[in-house]
Amino acid sequence: MAYNLPLCVNLCVVRGSVGTSRDKERSMDYIRAIERQQIREDIPEVKVGDHVKVHYRIVEGERTREQVFEGDVIRMSGAGARETFTVRKISFSVGVERTFPLHSPKIAKLEVVRHGDVRRAKLYYLRDRVGKAARIREKRD
Repeated sequence: MAYNLPLCVNLCVVRGSVGTSRDKERSMDYIRAIERQQIREDIPEVKVGDHVKVHYRIVEGERTREQVFEGDVIRMSGAGARETFTVRKISFSVGVERTFPLHSPKIAKLEVVRHGDVRRAKLYYLRDRVGKAARIREKRD
């Protein structure tokens, strides 16, 4: 799906100093069209509470390698191409959280290991829990 978009969108229109509301809507349509192109279709549906493996591409000099970050999704934020998710894992008795853009080209693969059964949109309470208390129940079908 290719769009013929101008190379430069008039900044005065975007800022709202000059122009009509129709001009603002037209510039927002350009932005939405660009964002629609950025959305990846190969990403599985991820929800808060899921245990995931994120295969993230890392560039070290001229070499590229994949690093796997496995943990529980404690937060989803944003919408569209700007959507992000935060994964928390315990590494050597220390909690590590990392935020990933959901539609990033640096994510090579995203695997959902198991779906969690939670009642919250943000699982920040897991930061205070240790050991078995920090587990998330698995959703049964």
